[in-house]
Amino acid sequence: MSTPMELHSQRIDQVLARAPIVPVLSINRVEDAVPLARALVAGGLPVLEVTLRTEAAIGAIRAIREEVPGASVGAGTVLNARHLSAVEAAGATFAISPGATDALYAAASDSRIPLLPGIATASELMHGLELGYERFKFFPAESSGGIASLKSFAGPFAQAKFCPTGGIDAAKAPAYLALPNVITVGGSWMVPADAMASGDWSRIEKLAREASALRNS
Repeated sequence: MSTPMELHSQRIDQVLARAPIVPVLSINRVEDAVPLARALVAGGLPVLEVTLRTEAAIGAIRAIREEVPGASVGAGTVLNARHLSAVEAAGATFAISPGATDALYAAASDSRIPLLPGIATASELMHGLELGYERFKFFPAESSGGIASLKSFAGPFAQAKFCPTGGIDAAKAPAYLALPNVITVGGSWMVPADAMASGDWSRIEKLAREASALRNS
């Protein structure tokens, strides 16, 4: 019988394994959420991280959950218990944090949705492992050692797997995806600011389709 934390890892794996890239989305207008999500899903990227960096974020999560059945929408930039409660109520299926505090870990233990905590160092990783976590966001990836750090983690922390995010683009993503301890990669290059501003959903769908093929490149 699986332990609660083993089930937690399984739930995270089931979500993140759906696509090689998780679009990291900063949505300023709720009305953009559904057409954006539909474009990304159509392009082969069904796992979406809506960051809590804008006032529209909670409404965007709710709209995507209700109107885009093919999407697995989660929340990013979850910093505390209040954030976690709000995104759970909005219908997010997972939460991602850029780092992790003891208070956030405690809140996650009572949450119905799984948390992917952020780590940047071996000590932060060890703390998460002590609490039973085995899946992490590696952030900010490029400025925290990138591929070299993830390769170094693989030796002493063979049970840990990651979603590296931060400074990764289409050119860098394939090398990350080739690592055995990387499940998926987070990035925002497939959602250019000018395309978002003009509502150019067909361009975003095209970029998403190119991103979805990166694991095989």
